[in-house]
Amino acid sequence: MIAFRDAQQLSLLVRATAFVFCDPRSRELHDLIARIAPSEATVLITGETGTGKELVARHVHALSNRRNAKFVAINCGAFSETLIESELFGYERGAFTGAQQSKAGWFEAASGGTLFLDEIGDLPLAMQVKLLRVLQEREVVRLGSRRPVPIDVRLIAATNVDLAEAVRAGRFREDLYYRLKVVGLPLRPLRERTGDVLPLARHFLQSYARRVGDADVELEPGAERALLAYPWPGNIRELENVIHRALLVCRNGVVTAEDLHLPAFHPEPLVPSAFSPPFLQEAVRDVPPPVVATALARFRDAWRDLLESGEEVRFETLQHELVRAAWEVRQRNQVQAAKLLNVSRNILRTYLKKAGVL
Repeated sequence: MIAFRDAQQLSLLVRATAFVFCDPRSRELHDLIARIAPSEATVLITGETGTGKELVARHVHALSNRRNAKFVAINCGAFSETLIESELFGYERGAFTGAQQSKAGWFEAASGGTLFLDEIGDLPLAMQVKLLRVLQEREVVRLGSRRPVPIDVRLIAATNVDLAEAVRAGRFREDLYYRLKVVGLPLRPLRERTGDVLPLARHFLQSYARRVGDADVELEPGAERALLAYPWPGNIRELENVIHRALLVCRNGVVTAEDLHLPAFHPEPLVPSAFSPPFLQEAVRDVPPPVVATALARFRDAWRDLLESGEEVRFETLQHELVRAAWEVRQRNQVQAAKLLNVSRNILRTYLKKAGVL
């Protein structure tokens, strides 16, 4: 098992804090990490939200030759398009309004160590070009400067977006994708590595029990069966929250299935994504529910009629309409609308702003 040393100070809403390697598929991943960590190769970690991507990135760093240097973690989706360049590459005094003194970017701050770029799929295309150049030249140029600064950084990137599909859709540069994916570490969702569920649950149970001074808490067999049967759409992060709550409400030091308070899980029907037609086609070909097939047929017919009408169709306008519709269908909930379209929330917000609804 690997876990954050300061997990007690980390918000459960920010990241998964533990990753175990009991399931055979997880053990294979652990062996791969051990083999590639000592190298200087760029690593791309992929996986759903809550699968522990940052934790694995830290583990790669801990096993590398840079283990005694800095590990700097940056969430690319946390910055606006206007700020991301200055944050990554730094700026000189007077480079823009408010730049009263020079500041090093995160690439310089991580010099000698590892830079972890989470949500790399959220980078705007213009920034992707600049990041590619930095990786190729091994130097950065601060905003407002013409002098390149050499960097010595190992880059680890992570995303919950299918970057191969994003490349096909024109949202991510193919050359940057292959530059990042020298080594790929795909993290399977928790539902595909059930051998990790109970060890993780016991770890979280012991961790939270120690905080409240109760070291003799256990899971009853019924609770274990419920944990194994649940599909964990929120992955490790959801499991951690469930165990935390169960510990607070359980009695006599025994967590029952009722204490887990697991929600009834009803998988959503497959919905066509406006941004990933190839992915949609593959998914529909594998499992074509009648309702989805009918809806797709209507969509194709309407799209063909529009094209054959001779009216001017602007692709950007079509994107805005599709995003706005998804937002309205999900009662203007950005998280749910982004999930419906198979894009990140930041990408959704960008299109909603362009469509003039935010």
